[in-house]
Amino acid sequence: MAKFLVTAIYTVPGMAGLAKDGGTARAEVIEALIENAGGQVEAVYYAFGQFDLYVLCEVPDNVTAAALGIAVRAAGGVDARIVPLLTTAEIDAAVRLPVTYQPPTP
Repeated sequence: MAKFLVTAIYTVPGMAGLAKDGGTARAEVIEALIENAGGQVEAVYYAFGQFDLYVLCEVPDNVTAAALGIAVRAAGGVDARIVPLLTTAEIDAAVRLPVTYQPPTP
């Protein structure tokens, strides 16, 4: 399973729905969405500042994450972004891969 951080900003209609339903009810919807896609939610946090919502979750793969993101954004209640998260072991493997790169020269 791949781990992701979802950040979201509620739209005006989405914020009205949150105010009506409450945070617990909306978190249950988020959990059901991700679990129905074969994933699991590690944490749901509401915030104020740059983003209104943070969700830490695991889903089977990038295609599933993309499908979730498309469905949520198309519904119009939140402007959500999905950030793939890498483990330290994955970064260790990445830095060991032989890569040849020639930077641009002025």
